[in-house]
Amino acid sequence: MMQSLKLTIDRVLPYWENTIMPSIKEGNKVLVVAHGNSLRAIVKVLSNVSDNDITELNIPTSIPLIYEFDSDFKVLGYKYLADP
Repeated sequence: MMQSLKLTIDRVLPYWENTIMPSIKEGNKVLVVAHGNSLRAIVKVLSNVSDNDITELNIPTSIPLIYEFDSDFKVLGYKYLADP
């Protein structure tokens, strides 16, 4: 994994766990708008993407990616709102 991505995960993950996740668990819909590497960090954690695969992951610009979670906050699935 690229060192800069590891540092990004170290910064993003606490915010995800302490701010975003609790808001979603309260029933709020949350829109995360961020730089590509920050989004890549979130996707890596949520989807358990390997270190090798994450470097090849392309997250299209300006196309919302929607995650669906169960009551235990396990990922049920995800989809793009448009075909990238």
